[in-house]
Amino acid sequence: MSKLVLYTLHLSPPCRAVELAAKALGLELEQKTINLLTGDHLKPEFVKLNPQHTIPVLDDNGTIITESHAIMIYLVTKYGKDDSLYPKDPVKQARVNSALHFESGVLFARMRFIFERILFFGKSDIPEDRVEYVQKSYELLEDTLVDDFVAGPSMTIADFSCISTISSIMGVVPLEQSKHPRIYAWIDRLKQLPYYEEANGGGGTDLGKFVLAKKEENAKA
Repeated sequence: MSKLVLYTLHLSPPCRAVELAAKALGLELEQKTINLLTGDHLKPEFVKLNPQHTIPVLDDNGTIITESHAIMIYLVTKYGKDDSLYPKDPVKQARVNSALHFESGVLFARMRFIFERILFFGKSDIPEDRVEYVQKSYELLEDTLVDDFVAGPSMTIADFSCISTISSIMGVVPLEQSKHPRIYAWIDRLKQLPYYEEANGGGGTDLGKFVLAKKEENAKA
């Protein structure tokens, strides 16, 4: 097998989603840290790899794949022993694609509206409307979880994307268990994965704590 190099930052939810997928597939990744806060992603050698200067980026023996969802689909398609994580069946695949778009367009986007202003723009407040947007996304995910997993009865890469974001934002915008029992049950199912804590659990918790600490630091500046 060719060497798989992942340009990543463990605090980043999309990067952790790829780490979860790789673990599920039994793939070893050589990880190269790209620190967004210190501008590693803007260095010429990285911009050459990814002109959009975002992470994660996968280098599969010279084949460069950007964007976490695309990377996970690529890994499952090329290296998966079966298609369970990204089904070939058009109906099942459509449900996974729908959940992936929900994660990027709703869950991650609304988390980003809060995190970016604190991490990159020195703000120390979280506007109430942005908190409400996140709480509404919790409601939408709760309503989506009619099965054990976000795209049906079986775990797919869509779960990896969604959990990477949810585990990060819930430390900043509280996720009430009484209002979201399906989400908590889903989280508990994913926590049973033997690789969950290494690939996502710690990073999700750490990102939430980091954002809150940065918020306090900004308030004192």
